[in-house]
Amino acid sequence: MRLCVALDMASREENLALASELKGLDLWLKVGLRSYLRDGAKFIEELKGLGNFKIFLDLKLYDIPNTMADAAEVVSKIGVDMINVHASAGERAMKTVMDRLAGLGSRPLVLAVSALTSFSESEFDAVYNDTIARAVRKFSQMSFEAGLDGMVCSVFESKFIKDVTNEKFITLCPGIRPFGESAGDQKRVANLVSAKQEGSDFIVVGRPIYENANPREICERILVNI
Repeated sequence: MRLCVALDMASREENLALASELKGLDLWLKVGLRSYLRDGAKFIEELKGLGNFKIFLDLKLYDIPNTMADAAEVVSKIGVDMINVHASAGERAMKTVMDRLAGLGSRPLVLAVSALTSFSESEFDAVYNDTIARAVRKFSQMSFEAGLDGMVCSVFESKFIKDVTNEKFITLCPGIRPFGESAGDQKRVANLVSAKQEGSDFIVVGRPIYENANPREICERILVNI
């Protein structure tokens, strides 16, 4: 299991300061929509210049197939190590993305978002007219068939996804509260014990790290536990 630290703070300077504090640790950094829209590709270069970090660019691409492929190609060329798309864009869109990226010399890992961890069961049903479990099964199988590398999902779907696809199909799990911290705006959260039991390959941790008085220390505690 690998730790991915979410750089979700309000300014570029705060995010860079956090990354600097974590230099030398064996972890990934997640750059989300707000940070990328504000700070752009140059921010990715700055992070890579700080140390040997792997970068997950969390933009959740969702559009018509060719536009998704265009966007995936552009962000792949800036040197990120993992990107994601929405599985609900459909199998044709995901295949179009993977076909496009196959033409590059090297490509990032590509994961699909199943159900956002902020969704409750009733909220998910109001949008998708389905249960989370049934939709995750469908989205996961579709993504696997399209040639993606894995899924973004809650911890509670990780083992299930591997059962309906392949043990090597990556699961990246946000909504992690490593030592029982507050859930905040997440609905389906889990701790490190659950993440390990459910076979999560990556865990994404944000607030419990950057709101801690000593972010490096909490990262070290997490790394020891995983």
